Amino acid sequence: MTTSADFIALDERWSTHNYHPLPVVIAEAEGAWVTDVEGRRYLDFLSGYSALNFGHRHPALVAAAAEQLGRVTLTSRAFHHDQLGLFCRELAGLTGTDMVLPMNSGAEAVESALKVARKWAYEVKGIPDGTAEIVVAGSNFHGRTTTIVSFSTDETARSHFGPFTPGFVVVKYGDAAALRDAITERTAAVLLEPVQGEAGVVVPPAGYLAEARRLCDEAGVLLIADEIQSGLARTGKLLALDHEGVRADLYTLGKALGGGIMPLSAVVGRRDVLGVLKPGEHGSTFGGNPLACAVGRAVIRLLSTGEFQERSTRLGEHLRERLTALIGHGVAEVRARGLWAGVDLTPGGLSGREASEALAAKGVLCKETHGNTLRIAPPLVISEADLDRGLDAIAEVIRR
Repeated sequence: MTTSADFIALDERWSTHNYHPLPVVIAEAEGAWVTDVEGRRYLDFLSGYSALNFGHRHPALVAAAAEQLGRVTLTSRAFHHDQLGLFCRELAGLTGTDMVLPMNSGAEAVESALKVARKWAYEVKGIPDGTAEIVVAGSNFHGRTTTIVSFSTDETARSHFGPFTPGFVVVKYGDAAALRDAITERTAAVLLEPVQGEAGVVVPPAGYLAEARRLCDEAGVLLIADEIQSGLARTGKLLALDHEGVRADLYTLGKALGGGIMPLSAVVGRRDVLGVLKPGEHGSTFGGNPLACAVGRAVIRLLSTGEFQERSTRLGEHLRERLTALIGHGVAEVRARGLWAGVDLTPGGLSGREASEALAAKGVLCKETHGNTLRIAPPLVISEADLDRGLDAIAEVIRR
């Protein structure tokens, strides 16, 4: 029998060491549970960084993928296919937007939004070519391409990857005055995460997102919301901006959009902004492929009922209450929105990595970020009993 240690040794020998995974080798999964190669079961409290909002192998998503696999999987955008227009119409309808640009990864969606914003700034707003600036927030995470890490404040993401792409101004997240001061006549757009995921589920101060919208309107600047992790029901609303009743000009979507089955992302937003792209100016061989679109359409159908938004809200409140009760008992701070929480462990106690390893030994999988923070994001299909089972393990490990 091939063991977990055998598979880990293969990974260590043959794969690039750009991740530091927990020593768990998953072989099967269903719903909120995964099983390793030795048959041990674990609760998934990470959900593929929110790519698995609907759990592993949701029957409706698997059925959509299987049906499409029997028909056609890829045409490239050199030709039309019978899923693209339907997917774009349905996603625009779900999000209340005008136009959809389908891509594959979240980073591709962000890169696409940045290109569109610059082109709009030159052709519509009239900023001199090559001088546009985009204002971003510190502690952001939008991907790992060279352009995106150009405006990261995480030195691990930046170190020895320069020279970097110019044209970005970084301000403190949640500081409306700093945002106001950074906007100039050269500003094309403001790019923000409505909730910062990689930073540890950081929720901005009340009114900050509404003020960002007001400042953009006042200056004639685009507001781009990166909803790749926060969107599609994770926070209890379809989009995290909805918590403040704010609308963006462009949204980037990904992760859960592909149902945990296919890489699928999109930029959605105003027709007069996305409409600046003309044939040949931007593209992707796999972007908007038939298989991804078929799965994406099934995701849209699941979200259209509101069931997952309601589950995230209800179970998220339970999650927040139980985690908050640990403050002063190994926990320094809890930040939560919907079924998504960042737990700062008390300095001098367990590190985030140590806590993650201890939880894995108890059959619960989550992951640390920035040393002392645990990110908790169970699939939205999780039962309350299983949620409590995972939270009991977290309480036991942290109190110890």
